[in-house]
Formats: sequence, C-alpha cells, structure tokens
Amino acid sequence: MYLNRLVKNWQNLHLQNGFRYNHTQAIKDVQRRKIAKVLIANRGEIACRVIRTAKKLGIRTVSVYSDADKHAMHVEMADEAYHIGPAASAQSYLNGEKILQVAKKSQSQAIHPGYGFLSENVEFCERCANEGVIFIGPPTSAIRDMGIKSTSKAIMSNAGVPIVKGYHGEDQSIEKLKAEAQRIGFPIMIKAVRGGGGKGMRIAMTESEFLPQLESAKRESLKSFGDDNMLLEQYITDPRHVEVFADMYGNAVHLFERDCSVQRPRLIRRDTPCVRRGCSKSS
Repeated sequence: MYLNRLVKNWQNLHLQNGFRYNHTQAIKDVQRRKIAKVLIANRGEIACRVIRTAKKLGIRTVSVYSDADKHAMHVEMADEAYHIGPAASAQSYLNGEKILQVAKKSQSQAIHPGYGFLSENVEFCERCANEGVIFIGPPTSAIRDMGIKSTSKAIMSNAGVPIVKGYHGEDQSIEKLKAEAQRIGFPIMIKAVRGGGGKGMRIAMTESEFLPQLESAKRESLKSFGDDNMLLEQYITDPRHVEVFADMYGNAVHLFERDCSVQRPRLIRRDTPCVRRGCSKSS
C-alpha cells in the first residue's frame, strides 16, 4: 500500500536522526519525569479531549480560559482553572508569558498546547525548556525545521519521502526562479518559505502570469512573515490531503485515508474513510 510506504519512509527519517523505536517508551518517559499535573494551553473540544486522556493516566489537569470561555466545558472538566485575559487570543491563549506564569503558580510539570495557538511557536517551546516545564510536543528543532518549507522539503527528500516536483533552493534571484519555473512547467504554485494560512501563495497558470504572481506572493510574505523567500512546486489540480502521524520515538502510523482536502483556504473538515475515487486504502 502507498500509505504503508509513506510510514516506512517516515520511520527511515527517524532512524537517520538517531531515534530508536519503542512503543512503550512514551509512557515510561512520562513516568520517569513524574508528570503529576499538566496545563492544557488551549480551549474547547481540543482541551476536553486532552483532559479526558490525562484523567485516564491519573494526571491532574489545569485549564486556562479567557473572558469569553469562563463557562466553557474545558473549564468545568479540569481539576483547576485560571483566567488568563480578555477574549482576544493575542492577549490570552497566545500569551506565552501568562501561560507560563500559570504553570508555575499551579505547579504543573508539563504544558500540552493542543493544536493551533502556541503549538508551533518555537520561542514558547524554548521558553518552556528554559523554565523547566515539559512541552508536550515536538522538540524545538523539529518545529523550526518543519516551519521552514524549504528545509522540511530537503529533509524529506533526503529521507526518501516523495515530494512534489519543484524548486526550494537558496538562489532567490528572479532569473533563477524564472528558469526553475520553466523547468517545472506550468501551471505552477508559488509558496512563501515561511508561515502558513494560505498567505504568500499564488498560482501562475501560464508563463506570462509568473512574474506578477511572484511579486504579489513576495509582497504578502514579507508583510506577513518578514521574509520574501519563495519555493516553487508543480501545481496539482485535484489534490488529496492524506496524513502520516509520527512521534519523537520514531513510531509512525497512518489512520488509513484521513482526507483533509476540503479547505477554504484553511482546513474545514476531515473525512475517513475517503469517498473520493483513487483515495481508498487499497489504492
């Protein structure tokens, strides 16, 4: 199966980085570091799921909440709950300093960021390490490498993970990018090397559209992320989004077809099994 090959390639990536497989190591690691209490730096359904799992493991839970979430379910479910600011996320759930203060006040040994908010924030992850708080997520090196698309593509390519035909080199001159676009062929996707959320991304259907779209993508990327470096990829007209999951111990698995293709431009829903032709587990 294609999905099994993807898993094998991800396992090879972990082996190249010196990780050993051990399906029980994660539990042993929690026991070794004696996580008795965890702060969930998120809200809603995400936080509720983490709280349920933590309780099954015998771990006490701490919720944080903004003005808008003071009556939310995750606040009621947790053993402790702390107010962290107004409704605006920038002043509450994205306020790493405040969340770390709560972690210390509540004597939480670990912070689970859920997804979104601070889950991919390198600075917050590093701050947790400096403060002696366990960050339940990827190491800073992984967040940093996967947050820069050109770096992540190079890592995947070296590990044998299939990648889309394109260019992610350091030479960012207009002449080089034009030459690479011609080599790849049109239509072509232009992507900001940093950031996400669909910003700094443009499609050039023909060669005549390339330069205007490149300039537009670079302007938006510079404004949004402070970096206007670009990568180029062959534009896939009818893509399917299938995910492979891996942990820091080298364990990798696919959950069959987890179709995440319905986006606007951000993800709206996930479907399994995939009902689209050519996306079944047998293909």
